[in-house]
Amino acid sequence: MAFVITVAQQKGGAGKSTLAANLAVALGESGGRVALLDTDPQGTLARWQALRGADAAPLAFEAPAGWRVQGALDRHRREADFVVIDTPPHAETESRLAIRAANLVLVPLQPSLPDLWASEATLSLAEAERRDHRLVLNRMPPTGKLRDVILGELARRGAPVLEERLGNRSAFAAAFALGMGVTESEPRGMAASEMRALAAALRGFTP
Repeated sequence: MAFVITVAQQKGGAGKSTLAANLAVALGESGGRVALLDTDPQGTLARWQALRGADAAPLAFEAPAGWRVQGALDRHRREADFVVIDTPPHAETESRLAIRAANLVLVPLQPSLPDLWASEATLSLAEAERRDHRLVLNRMPPTGKLRDVILGELARRGAPVLEERLGNRSAFAAAFALGMGVTESEPRGMAASEMRALAAALRGFTP
């Protein structure tokens, strides 16, 4: 039975799709069977998948919508080791189903107060569904006042934040534009190292 990771954040532009795609590729790097589901009507991951070349790492992909989401989840959960789900940037049916089905809800958080405030609704939904959840800091600068403000506020709240962080690196966007993950396009780069560290941390949540 697969371990299901749902990537959710009600604020658009938080990097959900980029995170989901890169995480799926990184989780499959060690040979595990990974399925990537795009339940966002924008279809960002479907377009990314269409760019992937024949020599790219194998990755089961599906873009179910509406009542088909549950059936796709059930099928891939039986066939894969990991299922990564990208969700719409709002609390529609697809998001709720994906969060309800998750073993872990991953909430990308950029270093800004609007992003932090927007994450509250997603965290509340995960708590209401009694799903384990973690914030992952995304597009983080190495230093800066805003960075310190966000880290301080998260500490004050006792928020469930992963230690592994993703920097504000152009390699993520460059890889995405090629239908690749950073571990494929720049395997020795800093972005790839960060993504591998995140994938390793998430493997630690599996039974």
